[in-house]
Amino acid sequence: MDKEQTYAGVDISKDYLDVTIVDSDKKWRFANNQVGIKKVIKIFEGMTSVMVVFESTGGQELSLWLALTQAGIGAAPINPRQIRNFAQAKGQLAKTDNIDAQIIAQYGQAMKPHPQLIPETQELKELMARRSQIVEMISAEKNRLKAARQKLIKQDIQAHIDWLQKRLREADKELIQAIDDNPRLRDKAKLLRSTPGVGPTMTAALLTQLPELGTLNRHQVAALAGVAPFNRDSGRMRGKRTVWGGRASIRAVLYMSALVATRYNPTIRVFYQRLCAEGKAKKVAITACMRKLLIILNSMIKHKTLWQHSHSLLVVTCH
Repeated sequence: MDKEQTYAGVDISKDYLDVTIVDSDKKWRFANNQVGIKKVIKIFEGMTSVMVVFESTGGQELSLWLALTQAGIGAAPINPRQIRNFAQAKGQLAKTDNIDAQIIAQYGQAMKPHPQLIPETQELKELMARRSQIVEMISAEKNRLKAARQKLIKQDIQAHIDWLQKRLREADKELIQAIDDNPRLRDKAKLLRSTPGVGPTMTAALLTQLPELGTLNRHQVAALAGVAPFNRDSGRMRGKRTVWGGRASIRAVLYMSALVATRYNPTIRVFYQRLCAEGKAKKVAITACMRKLLIILNSMIKHKTLWQHSHSLLVVTCH
């Protein structure tokens, strides 16, 4: 079937869709709007087996992705970093929209990605993105407030901060409502929220940005979130084990939850205190708590169990 599969690459920008088919001189450029998307669909409708590969571009790909799915055409969104690494490995230094489309198509042919449906958490993910934007605006306005001198300007900035904080509270309610409206997500959220230290923001982040939670083993989920320590050894040199890679957005909310958990979650608190008593740096101890908390949550989702202090001690032992 791989030999029969045709791979196409689409480079998505704000204004254009650049389309090419691997091992072919065929290429097209359409406007990135509904009319252009319909033209892209028309290209592939007559093909019996085609996989359309494109980068996940933070939302610009959603309209095309949805149209491909509705037309029954295989769609495979790919992390842009993987495409860049693939281009570098091929020695492709030049960069144009058409070249990018060719590289994306070649990546598809080489890596043979599986088709993906738009996740059911897409609405929740967009709400999370908007919440993050509001938090960033509040932080920026607070910095401006510190630097402002004139009373009138300070009052104006403070009024904007008050409005943004009100909007943030509304965004949190919208997140909770979006989860409650989805029975499957609601059941998972109930399990996650039963854990001391895991609040609505952490719950929404896990549901949207770590959908694999509960399907992986402890090592895989830790590596995916970027909290698994990796060796740095070469020859006789034995380097310090460090964590790197993974999903930064998950680590950010996991860090805050772990901080709260060191005070209010009995399992994490005891674990954190033990590491500190052993002389571990606080940053190292917090990272270990992040990993332990994530692995416990992964086990809870996998086995569909609510938080239990005695049970969590048996679920995982992190060192």
